[in-house]
Amino acid sequence: MNGVVLVTGVMAAGKSTVAQAPAERLPRAAHVRGDVFRRMIVSGREEYTPGASDEALSQLRLRYRLSAATADAYAGAGFTAVVQDVVLGEELTGYVRLVRTRPLYVVVLAPDAETVAAREAARAKTGYDGAAWTVPALDEALRAATPPIGLWLDTSGQTPTETVEAILAGRERARVL
Repeated sequence: MNGVVLVTGVMAAGKSTVAQAPAERLPRAAHVRGDVFRRMIVSGREEYTPGASDEALSQLRLRYRLSAATADAYAGAGFTAVVQDVVLGEELTGYVRLVRTRPLYVVVLAPDAETVAAREAARAKTGYDGAAWTVPALDEALRAATPPIGLWLDTSGQTPTETVEAILAGRERARVL
């Protein structure tokens, strides 16, 4: 795979692990972590939560523009850019429009809600606080509102290695542009 690869899914779907693995296997690759751009806002940050303000949505879209531009810059320098972020709903279509590099691949990790809950419980960081996002609510946003573009993988019963192998085997289905 060359160009830009977007790995998306809900929190605790395995995006970090899965995005890192192919980047390590490729001869020239960069792992672009979208959440880094959120954390760069030191003051005035508004988290994107259900019913978020216009400012929170604006900051989310800024994050997406920055990660897409960074991916394009790495790809322009001859690296495969593997972007990892939570890009759901119609924002996924918008993200695809932001990336200028071709080819562009989209991989949606879609383990079932029970698997996500178990993974969330087992990891050190937490993404679901119960007040803003819950596993069922974010899973619903993924399945009901996200357009079916790219390669969708139910990774519930897969190891990260198996998921990476499925991505490589299905790369032509992942290619959106």
